[in-house]
Amino acid sequence: MRRLFPVTDETAAQYGGGSPEGPTAGPDGGTREWSLAELAAAYAYPERATEAGAGARSGARSGTGTGAGAGARTEAPAAWLRANMVSTLDGAAQHEGRSQPISCATDMRVFGTLRALADVVIAGAETVRQEGYRPARARAEFAALREAAGQGPAPAIAVVTAGLDLDFSLPLFTSPLVPTLILTGAGAAPERVAAAEQAGARVVVAGDGVGVDPVRAVRELAELGHTRLLTEGGPRLLGQFVASGVLDELCLTVSPMLTAGGAQRIAGGPAVAVPSRFRLVSLLEEEGFLFSRYARA
Repeated sequence: MRRLFPVTDETAAQYGGGSPEGPTAGPDGGTREWSLAELAAAYAYPERATEAGAGARSGARSGTGTGAGAGARTEAPAAWLRANMVSTLDGAAQHEGRSQPISCATDMRVFGTLRALADVVIAGAETVRQEGYRPARARAEFAALREAAGQGPAPAIAVVTAGLDLDFSLPLFTSPLVPTLILTGAGAAPERVAAAEQAGARVVVAGDGVGVDPVRAVRELAELGHTRLLTEGGPRLLGQFVASGVLDELCLTVSPMLTAGGAQRIAGGPAVAVPSRFRLVSLLEEEGFLFSRYARA
């Protein structure tokens, strides 16, 4: 893997034929596989989210937080919502309904690193069904990093669903390290809410009607102490986050593939009135795949 942006002394030396040390190049001056620690440093959350998360968890333990059982409701801690998506050169976010065919081994290492840095992973119910979601696992490589950040052994999975049309007998609900969260609306069917809770999931109301309000979803998660947020889509959910103005960062892998066909883009739904401008934070490359980070401008 090599860094294309931001340009550093190491980047310049690499293109000038030197043999720089550091994560941009290997001992022979060429590219090499980055360690998980280097990837974690490259994708670290901003201090805004890490400090807010520590404060929220401390408040929850001391009884001064904004969660259930707290006193007067105060302003929610600042959360940082990043999305991780993959797209082909012609804009397809999936092939035959799944993202795996357009991914690669390095993309999956980035995928795992982003999960390891997050407090919670948010996904739409359709994505959970299509991709066969399982509980996030504890990884020894990130144990010390998560402990230092005040995080548990693995991130929680949060499923966004209006109808709770989910199979609650799956391991995602019955045997996670951290209880799976169900984000739904106040109008959700009581029998489905009861089934989710009986399976061990925690139901979080994040909307006044049947569906979920993206702004409220981010706020409710922050009040639970989850300020480092990661969404993996799908496209409809990401489109809702974009339209509501709560997306702070996009980690987009550009796959050097063409699929044609009618596959979805990374974000769907109605268009926003004014396009949102994001700035390039970093750009990495390996075997033709581009790994970009864009943050709100």
